Amino acid sequence: MSRLLFIPLFLIVALTSIEVSAQNFYREKISRDNLLSIGFGPSFAYLDNGGAYRDFKFEVKPSFSLGYIKRLTPMFDLRATTGVQWISSGGTPSTQIKNYWAERNSAFTAKGSALFFDVMPSVNLIPFTNHMNRSFANLYGGFGVGIMYSSTKQTKSFDENEVPEKFSTTTAYLPFRAGLSFQLGAYADIAAEGTLMLTFSDNLDGNVGFNRFGDHLGQVQIVYRRYLYPKID
Repeated sequence: MSRLLFIPLFLIVALTSIEVSAQNFYREKISRDNLLSIGFGPSFAYLDNGGAYRDFKFEVKPSFSLGYIKRLTPMFDLRATTGVQWISSGGTPSTQIKNYWAERNSAFTAKGSALFFDVMPSVNLIPFTNHMNRSFANLYGGFGVGIMYSSTKQTKSFDENEVPEKFSTTTAYLPFRAGLSFQLGAYADIAAEGTLMLTFSDNLDGNVGFNRFGDHLGQVQIVYRRYLYPKID
């Protein structure tokens, strides 16, 4: 009797295993074309009162990003990225520079953060049709458009007793982003990613016209990229 019960039980388990394996194989054939990315790393701000950039004397602050990537073709992606970067003035300007700023009522210091959101197309150097046949390493990059909101506390001197004033600025920017990704497993990559944000403002720091260019942000991040589970009808 026990043997008669064992045979159908064995068949049920075997058929179930075959069905699950078939389902998994079917699911892997469906490309995972949506990715979620999370990045963190150092950043800097190119500001009029940011420091001596030629001598690498400027403040380095953290940055964080969260992105959603939609694969459109084997080569092209569409990416939306949001995040925050902390910004700060820096350096030890000369008396001549401080006098110049004081005459123009420019900010000596500015500390705060910048919230950003951008959308950009991206190109994969090594195209792939399915997440299961992507290369171990790949280069990607592109540029797009975005909007940024910065909020800083500024002072008009280096006097420790001066109470900082709060200022905010909203500006558009052009993001240029590129990365080198490495496969962590079937569904995840790790990437080293660099981003340059060219803003249309020279007033993120309360100091206008001292440098030749406007105020811009740069980031270098380690990014975790996860291929999301596909929707199966």
